Amino acid sequence: MHLLREIEKFMRETDMPWTKFGRLSVSDPRFVEDLRNGREPGKNISLRVEHFMSKWRSDHAA
Repeated sequence: MHLLREIEKFMRETDMPWTKFGRLSVSDPRFVEDLRNGREPGKNISLRVEHFMSKWRSDHAA
């Protein structure tokens, strides 16, 4: 799954725990674990996650 790969990459880059990522991006601390276990996110959730990662990167750019 492309989205999960992008999330894993983002978490490595930011050193963000998976529970924090889920809580901040979609208000679900189990989100990443569920993706790892086969959950298929809908389009709206995928867009929210992509927007979160993009905004985080722009807000925390050095």
